[in-house]
Amino acid sequence: MKYAFLIAAFNAFFFTALLLQKKTSALHDRILVLWLIYLGLFIGIYAFYSHELFTRFLLLSVSLISLLMLHGPFLYTYVLTLVTGRTRITAKDSLHLIPFLLFNAYILTASFIPELSARLNLEKVTPGQGTPLLFSFFLILTALSGTVYFLMTMKLFRKLDTNISNNFSNAEGVDLHWIRRLTIAFGIIWTILITITVIHHILNLFSAAFCTDGLFLTLSVFVILIGWFGLRQRVIFSPGSMVLSTDAAANQARYSGSRLSDADAGAFAARIREYMDSSGPYLEPELSLPQLASDLDIPVHYMSQVINEQFGQNFHDFINRYRVDAFRKRLASGGSDNLTLLGIAFECGFNSKSAFNRVFRQFTGMTPSEYKKTL
Repeated sequence: MKYAFLIAAFNAFFFTALLLQKKTSALHDRILVLWLIYLGLFIGIYAFYSHELFTRFLLLSVSLISLLMLHGPFLYTYVLTLVTGRTRITAKDSLHLIPFLLFNAYILTASFIPELSARLNLEKVTPGQGTPLLFSFFLILTALSGTVYFLMTMKLFRKLDTNISNNFSNAEGVDLHWIRRLTIAFGIIWTILITITVIHHILNLFSAAFCTDGLFLTLSVFVILIGWFGLRQRVIFSPGSMVLSTDAAANQARYSGSRLSDADAGAFAARIREYMDSSGPYLEPELSLPQLASDLDIPVHYMSQVINEQFGQNFHDFINRYRVDAFRKRLASGGSDNLTLLGIAFECGFNSKSAFNRVFRQFTGMTPSEYKKTL
């Protein structure tokens, strides 16, 4: 087990070196570098000390466990930068460190009080000794931090879906499926391990080392996955060139202060409609809101507002309705009989079978095959 942990620590530093060599370093890359360094040191220290931590180095083992309070904030902040396109860390972000700092301030204070430090034990305490109330509070806070940040991160993914709908005609490559799956796995495994730990403290069925071995083994796998996919992750939303919002209420509030007049909105809508019918930009699979706005020389925010208010759709649905209509026309004309349904879909601007089937059912209420039988 020790060698597995050392290999994971090595991988963390290896991916860190690769990230530092990237030509353009976005904020999410810099956060990932710090995250990997933290994980590498965290796993490496555990690999060297392992089970001796809980018998010979009581305060060190507690301090090491307190580091788990950083994993959730790293996950949340990393996803936040990808979802919002942020380019810098704010003072508000430092608030996530407060529980960790308070826990370690308590541990440092206890180190000067032998009677107190002897009771800071992750294993079940001996009869006659009681676990300090404040210590129990910090342990509970550490256990809950993973679940809390898991839920906060899942909420960010809903915001991501809204931002994708407002800016992209195809979600492939920008939907962050890899980090979504890792987050879900993190949440499930964290819950299982916390349950085992609770059973250990109540029924004394497992040792603390058993619980932590499972946790660090999970983190070892996590390091490889987050390093590999994070190394290839590109910037999704460029500041100033994308329309980022949270919900319909936010859109309405933003548009209420817009300087776009009704006359200009109508004129823009006519230009967009004419351009869509004559030039067919929807045939480009990677078409985005900024690209369409640039083609028509319309400010991005005005373009988004016109599509939302004049056409009653978000950008994703607006473009894909044209693609579905183009597919239906080609299928009805019989001019593409030598192509499969998916081949026709690709010619109409779709870039994956799953996206095509999902969007086609959304607008027609049937699958492409079912629709073909109606012709």
